[in-house]
Amino acid sequence: MILKARVIKEGHVRGKALVSKEPIGFYGNIDPETGVVIEKGHPLEGKSVANKILVFPTGKGSTVGSYTMYRLKKNGKAPLAILCEESEAIIAVGAIISNITMLDKIDISKIKTDDDIEIKGDEVRVNE
Repeated sequence: MILKARVIKEGHVRGKALVSKEPIGFYGNIDPETGVVIEKGHPLEGKSVANKILVFPTGKGSTVGSYTMYRLKKNGKAPLAILCEESEAIIAVGAIISNITMLDKIDISKIKTDDDIEIKGDEVRVNE
C-alpha cells in the first residue's frame, strides 16, 4: 500500500514501524542515551525508538524535546524516520536539526508495529 504525506524533512529510508496511538514527548520521556521510552504508562514504555520508523499522532511537551532528538541522533539512538498525523514545531524542528526524515498529514491507522516501511519523497510504502 502506498500512502501520500506532507514532507517536513525529506529523505529516503527503509525500516520497521514502531507505532503509538498516543502522542510522544521526547524530553524526559525518551532516554537520549539508549533510545528507550521511559514515560511511565506510555504504550511504548520500555521499547527502543532507535533505527525504527516512529509513527504517532503528534508530539507533546517541552521545546527541549527538539534538543533531545538531536542527542538521540548524536548517540546513534534516533528513529530512522518519523511519521505523524499532525506535526507541531517541537518535533519538526527536532527532525530538521537532527537530519531525521519526517512526514505528516498521513493516516497512521493504516500502519502497524513491525510493518516494513519505505519512505521516498512524499510516498510511504507500507508492506505488512
